[in-house]
Amino acid sequence: MMRLIDTHAHLSDLEDREGVVRRAKEAGIDAIVAVGANLDTNKATIEWSEAFPGYIYPALGIHPTEWAQDDVPTTLRYIEEQIDRITAVAEIGLDYWDRDARKNKDIRERQRQIYVEQLQFAKEHDKPVSVHSRGSWRDALDLAVQHGPEGVVFHWYSGPLEVIAEILDRGYMISATPAAEYSRDHKAALDEAPLECIMMETDSPVYLRNRRRPSEPSDLVIALKALAKLKDASEHEVARVTTENAKNFFNLSADAIE
Repeated sequence: MMRLIDTHAHLSDLEDREGVVRRAKEAGIDAIVAVGANLDTNKATIEWSEAFPGYIYPALGIHPTEWAQDDVPTTLRYIEEQIDRITAVAEIGLDYWDRDARKNKDIRERQRQIYVEQLQFAKEHDKPVSVHSRGSWRDALDLAVQHGPEGVVFHWYSGPLEVIAEILDRGYMISATPAAEYSRDHKAALDEAPLECIMMETDSPVYLRNRRRPSEPSDLVIALKALAKLKDASEHEVARVTTENAKNFFNLSADAIE
């Protein structure tokens, strides 16, 4: 069976822990990087990782659309307290397409402040970051270059090709999701990037609009098949390269995926 790694899943939003993990393992998923978005989901993400050590790897952060309902200083302190347990700072970034951010430049500025603070924190602690950049691709990249660590993945990138060219020139990564089946912009970005710069993720439980249901980590095989078709490569080769990329990027323990 091919060995796969889901590099971005919001497990805290899923129920049926045992079932989710069982189905993921049956699908060939050998590790999951679980991301947080606010204080509650960060704590829940740690609980998932404690329930499945060596299989679920926690990544904690403040999402650009979550800070307004969160106690930001408390959440940042919690992330720092967990720094030795986490594999990345995530999910962080900017979202200028958010309804409130579209209308209010102060909200966009606050997003940038929180993003920069987390980038600097990740750099200080030598942790990679997973970046949300919807509608804010240029700013997300420029701030990552100015303030961030070496390891940056632009998750579910669907932005302008001129920006992705700079992302790749910087040695950063992007990720392929099940949306590679249907999203024109996502497919264009993946087509632009060499396989050596791509990892795979589900962003569970994001809604799979062409399948009319929420996703879970076992759906990573959808991304695998779509990416293999796009790259005109075998599924085995895509699995091998993207898994190796994820192991190196997130510094995952070899025994979890050997």
